[in-house]
Amino acid sequence: MNCEPRWKNSTVADGEVDPTDDSRGQIGGRLEKLLDTFRSGEIELSDAVAGIRSAFFEDLEHSTLDHDRARRTGAAEVIYGLHKTPAQVADAFAALVAAGQSALATRVSEDAAKAVRARHPGARFHPGASLISLKQGGPQLASTSIAIVSAGTSDYHVAEEAALTAEFYDNPVIRIADVGVAGLHRLLARTEEIRSARVVIVIAGMEGALPSVIGGLVDKPVIAVPTSVGYGAAFDGMTALLGMLTSCASGVCVVNIDNGYGAGYLASMINRL
Repeated sequence: MNCEPRWKNSTVADGEVDPTDDSRGQIGGRLEKLLDTFRSGEIELSDAVAGIRSAFFEDLEHSTLDHDRARRTGAAEVIYGLHKTPAQVADAFAALVAAGQSALATRVSEDAAKAVRARHPGARFHPGASLISLKQGGPQLASTSIAIVSAGTSDYHVAEEAALTAEFYDNPVIRIADVGVAGLHRLLARTEEIRSARVVIVIAGMEGALPSVIGGLVDKPVIAVPTSVGYGAAFDGMTALLGMLTSCASGVCVVNIDNGYGAGYLASMINRL
């Protein structure tokens, strides 16, 4: 399985790194070029060794970036921006772009987004989801879609993180918002639309009942995302998490509280099988 976007027929703008150019975008090509340079005597052995090491990981002093992850898993490393400084986020983002990868950073502050965009004006910041991304090469959209269904408007930030992650990995997304169990007629009116997707992400806080309801209505895998939405006894999402883990509906799996990114990535893997 490979959920990495297929770039073969894409057009790359001036100044971008072409991920189909094996000499720049793929580790095998980079190593061949490096060894050819060493063989010709243009660089010393120590430089060749350092270059080989940096092809697999890069020491940014504050972070060690995994450049080999795309080859191993089909998708490049993603930056988790929470608790990182703007400079740290921008450094990691720039290193991914320089290596020919598309870059995605989640849970980023506005200051971090500004630092990234100062180096890469083409990066897209989505403040509602605290996510910033830069795609290199053209999209190769999956033929099937992912439905993102949220129980309430207060779940928007998590739902958008999931939706934008799925779109980053070239999946068509169907967004369905505010159809929680307090008004089931809203959900039933959208059931056929939800069934049209290949995989469904269901996002809910409070008591977390919506994934069980949808799991009993559709014949597709359901990825449940508990959110930290709700009053005191919701325990910052713990009540929804436990409710989803004890769902009586078959075909429901659960990711961590507020983990829209994890749900979007997993849905992409399923959708692109």
